Amino acid sequence: MPDLKTRMLFISHAWKYDDAYLTIVKWFNEAPNFSWKNCSIPSTDALKENTTKGLCEGITRQINPAQGVLLIAGMYAAHSGWIDYEIGEAKRLGKIIIGIKPWGQERMPLKVQEASNVIVNWQGSSIIQAVRDYI
Repeated sequence: MPDLKTRMLFISHAWKYDDAYLTIVKWFNEAPNFSWKNCSIPSTDALKENTTKGLCEGITRQINPAQGVLLIAGMYAAHSGWIDYEIGEAKRLGKIIIGIKPWGQERMPLKVQEASNVIVNWQGSSIIQAVRDYI
């Protein structure tokens, strides 16, 4: 059996609402024949520099080694300046962006749709297959 390709991934999420983030991490960790490294910033390991400049530098530092950025496209994303920054940095750094449409949600922010290389539904197998196909 060939060696697994380890994919370096940044999962965008709001620390206040990290249930979806934690679910994706669980799916990735439990997926057979799937190897990944988490470049995200979990709420349990918040950035030390809690200023706008410090947070921007920290996000850029975390996105930089990632091969892909996963955007959980909840409608809160439409109102978050941070997701704008993450999209901008992902594009500037040439990262693949996977937009994830949350479970049961009919709409998703236009900025996430426009930024994404691919959009998938909220299903572990769909997200993992998109990572395998695009990253």
